[in-house]
Amino acid sequence: MSSGSEDLKDMVNLLRQGAKLTDIPCPACSSPLFRMLDGELWCAKCQKRVIVVSEGRTAEAVTPIVLDKVEGTLLTKIDELNELIVREVDPEKVGELGSVLITLLESLEKIRKLRRKG
Repeated sequence: MSSGSEDLKDMVNLLRQGAKLTDIPCPACSSPLFRMLDGELWCAKCQKRVIVVSEGRTAEAVTPIVLDKVEGTLLTKIDELNELIVREVDPEKVGELGSVLITLLESLEKIRKLRRKG
């Protein structure tokens, strides 16, 4: 991260480039985020793109790095679950594992939609 005067210069430069100051705080540093001309949210202090996930009236900012970690975890769990399903012979247990698999796949789909929106 940069110093306070460098942060201010970066913010002024963003405004000169046509970015708009928002009332959304950065999840990492609490600095206000800027909406770039392409719609992307940017933190001048962290020098990072930020993705906002809206739930009801509150907005929670999530960095792409967090989305990458969650997606990686989901893919690992899906792979592990698939191996369990392959080895399982009890139809009832296969059904239970299948339900969990569906939940993981739905979560993966939501993460990927968030990435496309960001």
